[in-house]
Amino acid sequence: MAVHSEHTPPLSGGTRLSISARLNVIMKSPGNASATPACDAGECVELVATATLPTRYGTFTSHAFRVKGSNNEHLALVMGDVSTDAPTLVRLHSECLTGDVFGSYRCDCGEQLDAGMRKIAEAGCGVMLYLRGHEGRGIGLSNKIRAYLLQEQGRDTVEANLDLGLPDDAREYDSAAAILRILGVRSVRLMSNNPKKFDTLTKHGIPVCERVALDIPMREENERYIRTKQVKFGHYFEENE
Repeated sequence: MAVHSEHTPPLSGGTRLSISARLNVIMKSPGNASATPACDAGECVELVATATLPTRYGTFTSHAFRVKGSNNEHLALVMGDVSTDAPTLVRLHSECLTGDVFGSYRCDCGEQLDAGMRKIAEAGCGVMLYLRGHEGRGIGLSNKIRAYLLQEQGRDTVEANLDLGLPDDAREYDSAAAILRILGVRSVRLMSNNPKKFDTLTKHGIPVCERVALDIPMREENERYIRTKQVKFGHYFEENE
C-alpha cells in the first residue's frame, strides 16, 4: 500500500533559486562558524536540476547534484521543510544496483532503502540522499561482481576487494555533507549503522542528534556480510535490527 503525505510543499519556480542562493551564502561566508567548506580539496557540488517525484511512498522533491571536477552525480529526495531548527531525518544511501533494484540478499541495501523511504514518509519530513558511484563500496559494478565470485570461494567482502587490488571502502561522504548544507539541513537524525557517515557530517558542522535504527532482520545469505561490517568497519548493529 502506498504511503502518502500532505506535508510536501508544492514545487514552485523559486525552489531551485532558493537552494542556489543558499549555496552562494555558504560559499561566501568564511566568517560564519557553521559555514565550514562545502567540500574538501576544492571539490564542490552544484545543483543541476529540480523536479517533483511522485513515488509509492509519497511525493518528494528531487534535486540532482553533480560533484564538480568529476562525472559523479547524486540525488536528494526531499519531503517537507528540512531547513528548520528541528533535527532532520536523513539517510545517506550508497548506490547498490543489485540490492536496490534486483532485491539481492547478499546485502541489506535494498531493504534499508525501502525502510528509510517509509520512515521519511511516516514522519512527513526528511531527506533520502542517494549517492551514486558508491557501488560495491566504491569499486564499481563489474568489480563488485568479480568480488562476489571471490566471496563464493570463502573470502569476506573486505578480503575480496583487497584481493582484486582495490580499496576495502573507497566511498567519501564530503559531497553528501555539502548537499545537506545546501538544502538547509542544520542537524540530523541519521538512519545509518556506519560510523564514517557520523564522523563526516560532524566534521562538516552538521550535528548528528540521534541514530535511527532501520530494523532490518539479518538473513542467512547476508549474515557474513553484516558481521564483516561490524568487525572490520565498526558498524553499529543490534541483534533485533
